[in-house]
Amino acid sequence: MSKTCKKIKAFTLSEMLVVLLLTLIVVGLAFSVLGLVQGQMNDIQISYEERAQDNLLQQALWIDFNSYSNIYFSSQEGALVLANEIEKKEYRFRKEYVVNENDTIFTDFKINKAFFWGKEVNSGKVDALEFINEGEQIKTLFVYKRNAATDFMN
Repeated sequence: MSKTCKKIKAFTLSEMLVVLLLTLIVVGLAFSVLGLVQGQMNDIQISYEERAQDNLLQQALWIDFNSYSNIYFSSQEGALVLANEIEKKEYRFRKEYVVNENDTIFTDFKINKAFFWGKEVNSGKVDALEFINEGEQIKTLFVYKRNAATDFMN
C-alpha cells in the first residue's frame, strides 16, 4: 500500500498577515472618513438650526411690527411691548433666548439700538430696532415699521 501525499492549496501565513494588514488599513481609513463626514454633517445641522431660529425671530418681529400700531421698548427690562386697539403682545429679551407669550426663540441676537422717527432712543416708543449677533461672524438684523399718518398727528 502506498501512501500518496495530496497537497492542499492554501495561503501561507505571511500571505494571510499581509492581507489582514491591508484590510486593517482600508477599514481604518474608512472609519476615519466616516468620522469626518459625520462631524461635518453635525456642524451643518447645528448651523441650520441656528439660522432657522434667527429666521423665526426675524419673521415674528416683521409680522408683529407691521400688525401693531404702538411699539414700546424698555432697555432696563429688556422688554418690547406691541399694542393696538384690540390686543397687546410682549417680547422679553434674555441672554440666550427671546420669550414671546408662549414661544421661546433661542438666539444670540441682542438689541443694539432702538429708533423712533430716525433718532436713536433708549426707551419709550420705537419704530425700528437694530439687532446684532457677535458670534463667529458678526450678523445684524434690522426691523422697522412704516409710520401711519395717525402717528404724526398725536
